[in-house]
Amino acid sequence: MATAKAHTNIALVKYWGKRDNQLILPWTDSLSLTLNEFYTTTTVKFDSELSQDEFTIDQMPVDEKNFMKLTHFMDIAREKIELTQFAHVDSINHVPISAGLASSSSAFAALAGAIYEASGKPYTMTDVSRLARRGSGSATRSVFGGLAQWHKGTDDNDSFASPIQEKLDFGLEMIAILLDTKKKKISSRSGMQNTVTTSPFYHEWLSVVENDMRAMKQAIADKDVHLIGKIAESNAMRMHSLTLSADPHFTYFNADSLLAMQEVEKLRENGVECFYTMDAGPNVKVIYDCQDRDVILASLAKVFGRNQLVVSQPGPGITFMK
Repeated sequence: MATAKAHTNIALVKYWGKRDNQLILPWTDSLSLTLNEFYTTTTVKFDSELSQDEFTIDQMPVDEKNFMKLTHFMDIAREKIELTQFAHVDSINHVPISAGLASSSSAFAALAGAIYEASGKPYTMTDVSRLARRGSGSATRSVFGGLAQWHKGTDDNDSFASPIQEKLDFGLEMIAILLDTKKKKISSRSGMQNTVTTSPFYHEWLSVVENDMRAMKQAIADKDVHLIGKIAESNAMRMHSLTLSADPHFTYFNADSLLAMQEVEKLRENGVECFYTMDAGPNVKVIYDCQDRDVILASLAKVFGRNQLVVSQPGPGITFMK
């Protein structure tokens, strides 16, 4: 038995689209910041007396759809690690599910880590990252703390994440504006696939990410928080423009998302350097230097209320609990 804790991550340079849906191999690299405020804790206990896997999320048995998805993931893990036993799997989420807050990244990273640790077999964090990817692409990055890069690779073996800087020595922070934590209508998986197959601009997106990755890694090396935010904002808006060019077109924005973006832009106009990013959901994340935290919080709280604003520093990679 083992218990693992993994944190969500928010992509600063995003992946949007898979070239292999079974192996979850992306068309592009991506780069993310792991957050300390949102996480999943998962316990895996292998049991020779079980005739099938058992799963609970937040102390409730999973529905049939999730049972099939999780059983498939466990089968992949058993094949990789050469195990035969079924398992009890209990997860507690400290992040809203399917709301664009990357709940799947922490969920599958924690599950992959707990599986390897409970197996008793030797492993590396690269092994955990490869396995986590098979549950959710972004989970491959949540294995590591701080800033991490997912290498797109060419097959199951060479598509994994690696850390860029796990413990940041500069002031990068993020505020999540919780606008709507209900389950989104269009899943990331279906939204991506629709975009890849129907957007006439998708090919250009591949070049955008390649250029943004190069610029982002240099900005990180220079510890330039403002440039990191600027690149992340541009990258996010270009990703979301793809959804509007898909057929049928769709968006993850709502009215409050647009309002949040406008408020960040007002802060910039008033000399406070901060930037926004969004994943596949309406909730906006604000990127800034920690020295500007108080003024940004005070400004945003006038519009959204302080209880909707969650401050997050860079978070750690997977940890194991006794």
